[in-house]
Amino acid sequence: MEKAPEAFRTISEVAGELEVPKHVLRFWEAKFAQLKPMKRGGGRRYYRPEDVSLLRGIRFLLYNDGYTIRGVQKILREHGPRYVMDYRRLAEEAEEDEDLPTAHGIPDIAAEAAKSGAYTRPVRPIRKMDGDTLCSLLEEIEACQRLLAAADAKE
Repeated sequence: MEKAPEAFRTISEVAGELEVPKHVLRFWEAKFAQLKPMKRGGGRRYYRPEDVSLLRGIRFLLYNDGYTIRGVQKILREHGPRYVMDYRRLAEEAEEDEDLPTAHGIPDIAAEAAKSGAYTRPVRPIRKMDGDTLCSLLEEIEACQRLLAAADAKE
């Protein structure tokens, strides 16, 4: 049986929905003063819909955008909890806009290759700039230049 959207959630339900362990939610409560779930007898937590929305925003900032705890705290201080609650939705809308064709009609070949899995060469850190590595990089750059020139010619 599905709960109504305005129903309160237990920590287990929220942890399952956000795909984070319960101890992470408890840790976030200690780090983000804006998170204040109701506590009943025995310390049992009940999260309001606003709490869940704020947690979704925090999770998105930490896991998707790579912010640190301190970075999210700063965002909450400067913009408030409503901004963080809406951030995920706004970021997803912006991402959908990026999927639309560009104004110049130049395809993002690198993004398309990454999405399709066509580009599977593992990225490894370059410790030493040897001749083979430099030649390989130069060939990649020249290939990119040719693709850009071809795209410009189509305009």
